[in-house]
Amino acid sequence: MREQSYFALAALIDGPLHGYAIIKRAEELSGGRIRMAAGTLYAALDRLTAEQLLRVVEEKVVNGRARRYYDLTDEGVAALRAEADRMLQAARVVTERRAPRVRAVKPA
Repeated sequence: MREQSYFALAALIDGPLHGYAIIKRAEELSGGRIRMAAGTLYAALDRLTAEQLLRVVEEKVVNGRARRYYDLTDEGVAALRAEADRMLQAARVVTERRAPRVRAVKPA
């Protein structure tokens, strides 16, 4: 799973949000590492919706523009948790080992 998709899904863990709120929440959750442009986000939301990881739960017109609210599907929750578990296992490869020994370099 792409990091941007992961954080877009993670942004919705507490409930539905509209696109701009997803951008801001993903940035917050990632400590500022993820900064999605609107075009990038909406392409990802369309793909995640097509993959049935998200669904549109509400549409409102705000200031003359349609605003869609997205929420995780059960499949989206499962995919997000599976990815979090995968990353945790990958991190354990490093974090659960003792620190590497420093090897002295012999002069030539």
